[in-house]
Amino acid sequence: MRSGNSWFGLAKAHARVPMCGLAGVARLGGCSIGSEADELLRRMTQVIAHRGPDGAAAFHRSGAVGLGFVRLSLVDPVGGGQPLSTEDGSLVLIANGEIYNHRELAAGLPRGTRLRTGSDCEVLLHLYRRDGMAFLDKVRGMFSLVLWDRDRNRLVFARDRFGIKPLFYHRNAERIVFGSEIKALFEDPSCPRKIDWAGALSDQLMTGAMVLDDSPPNTFFKEIELAPAGCIVTFDLTTGGTSTHRYWSFPEFDGTRTGSEQEIVRAYGETLAASVKECGMADVEIGLFLSGGIDSAAVAALAAEKPRTFTALNGSTLANADAEYGHRIAGWLGLTNHQVLFDTSAVPGIEEWKQFLWLLETPLAGPEAYYKYEMYRYVGAHAPEIKAMLLGGGADEFNGGYSVSFAGGGEWSDFLTNVNRMGIRGDQHRRPDLGAWWDQSDLPLVRASALREAVGGGAARSPYEMLYRWKYRDVQQYNCWHEDRTAAGNGIEARVPFLDHRLVELIAAVPEQLRPNLIWDKQILRRAMAGILPPEAIARPKVPFFYGEGVQHTYRTFTRMLAQHGDALLDEALSSPGAREFLDADNLRASLRRLELDPTAGHVEFLLRVVNLGLLEQLTKELPAPHVQAPKAPVPLAVPVTDWDAQQEQIEATVLRRPPVDFETVPELADGVMLLHAPEDASTWYVVVDGAVEFVIDETETPEWLSVLRALDGSSTLDAVLHALGHERDQVESLFAEALELGLVDVRNDQLGAGAVK
Repeated sequence: MRSGNSWFGLAKAHARVPMCGLAGVARLGGCSIGSEADELLRRMTQVIAHRGPDGAAAFHRSGAVGLGFVRLSLVDPVGGGQPLSTEDGSLVLIANGEIYNHRELAAGLPRGTRLRTGSDCEVLLHLYRRDGMAFLDKVRGMFSLVLWDRDRNRLVFARDRFGIKPLFYHRNAERIVFGSEIKALFEDPSCPRKIDWAGALSDQLMTGAMVLDDSPPNTFFKEIELAPAGCIVTFDLTTGGTSTHRYWSFPEFDGTRTGSEQEIVRAYGETLAASVKECGMADVEIGLFLSGGIDSAAVAALAAEKPRTFTALNGSTLANADAEYGHRIAGWLGLTNHQVLFDTSAVPGIEEWKQFLWLLETPLAGPEAYYKYEMYRYVGAHAPEIKAMLLGGGADEFNGGYSVSFAGGGEWSDFLTNVNRMGIRGDQHRRPDLGAWWDQSDLPLVRASALREAVGGGAARSPYEMLYRWKYRDVQQYNCWHEDRTAAGNGIEARVPFLDHRLVELIAAVPEQLRPNLIWDKQILRRAMAGILPPEAIARPKVPFFYGEGVQHTYRTFTRMLAQHGDALLDEALSSPGAREFLDADNLRASLRRLELDPTAGHVEFLLRVVNLGLLEQLTKELPAPHVQAPKAPVPLAVPVTDWDAQQEQIEATVLRRPPVDFETVPELADGVMLLHAPEDASTWYVVVDGAVEFVIDETETPEWLSVLRALDGSSTLDAVLHALGHERDQVESLFAEALELGLVDVRNDQLGAGAVK
């Protein structure tokens, strides 16, 4: 006997399904799936078991479809199991993620609808039964789902608007195989395991080309498809027909919103607060990654519960002050902060990197994703009660976070000019015949709009809008991809309040005349945080995670990784068939040697990307063990910080691990290294390595260091050199240690002792 509104199932509606792993296979041509699929489903769920560490895999097999499901329980660990089905069994669902507004959706169901479980995703079954292809129109959340409509013999895939949760698939003439990660598909022997070298090497995120690319995301594997974000893909299992319905389209940046700046800022702040509140709902503890910038600081300030916070402390975040501001912001907000240590001597091992790369399944795996993965590992080991992490990701992409850097030191008008140039560059690539006019002169004789219309078929979008569409692609191809894998690899869920379609739609509607005041340097977010965050946190400029000041520390770490054990990772990558066809092995080795001499001489991540492609190809030959079974490296530790100012010297010494300098050794410039004087400027000297200028030394800034370098003759100890010049050890010690790290200086008999880096 039910009373009140309990017939809606609202007594259980608070229970929400967490991060999970999906897997399955479906037969085409009207055939049923047999028991032979059970072993395949078992293997598929086993390789993604890290996505659901809170229970054994669950399965459903009937008719043409077999489904597998693994679960991490954030809310109602007992009552939210899957697969879910309607009472008559005509609809069966597996879903990964969160439906934030499930309560209001359930309240709108027809009277008499009975929700049988505590899962927030169960409402989707009834919405589909009532609304068909419109069943996701009013859903808010992050999710990927697979729904089997038994009566219509129809299989339905769908993903959230930003592609936060993944869903991959491969189909042939006989069947469709699908899963939350590509490795699950590879458990089917009929699924190809081929790297798409040509597609990967031409991908904009791989090349770093400054063009406005809004093409569909790349899976990097041939014949592996990614269900598109904001879409419902339907497969007729009888005829094999496929249709795609887009239930949400990225907004047009038409600037149609009315109201004053203050009203828009207020609406933005209210929407962000609502999104943070929704992302903070759980029956377990939620933490927060605090970078030191305004994005994660805003989420921390708006969080209803006071989350424990975690900040990466490495050479780069020490130099750019992100680690310091993570500590300070946490203090201002009364939050606990853990400074997770990555000292400059730590280098990922060979097997460690390959295991990490296989978890991510993308050649874009790099320093940012690696540090994020290690942060999650720290949380899992030292704060296992935390099952989800709030993030500040997505704020830069859709709130003007790149406007200042794209302006090249200029203002809003320069930002727009440079975005227009990026648009033209991309259009030239698509229409080189017409685009050639922009190669003839810096005063092209043809209007840019003509080129844009030729590319866009007469309905071309503005470069400003294309910038956001490009970033929409980036979010799917890179941000959401690596956030999902690094979190899931540790049994944790990543939650991203800034990836709320209501926020993006609001930004798109900002009138053109108000954009310089609201979009430039994320002013809309900064102004919305007035009175919520301290002025110092609001005004702090954006700094990249590891680019800019201190980048050499991160570059050196990953250069050493590639060079360890005689270039072992490089050799393994170059032995792959695709690498032999597409890559210049001599240039890869030369690039690595150059980076060893000077980590800032090139972007190590580009070298790493092509190496990753070769490694991924090698890894597909004999599939690695499931992630939950693979041996793990030691978990990072944290540096206790209570007073940054008082502990700064100690913090720096802990992070910046350089080899000790033995002043009794006999140093000299390394082979191929020369000091050259600039005749036109008496104070400028060049450090030349193998015939190329690698460093510039200004004598007016570091006179002691220059005089020491000039005096190194291979016959006097370093102490003797300093004594002769009248210098003290502390005037050159750190620079000498860095020169040793860079290979610019050698010492006789390698008397540096244990831990020396040559």
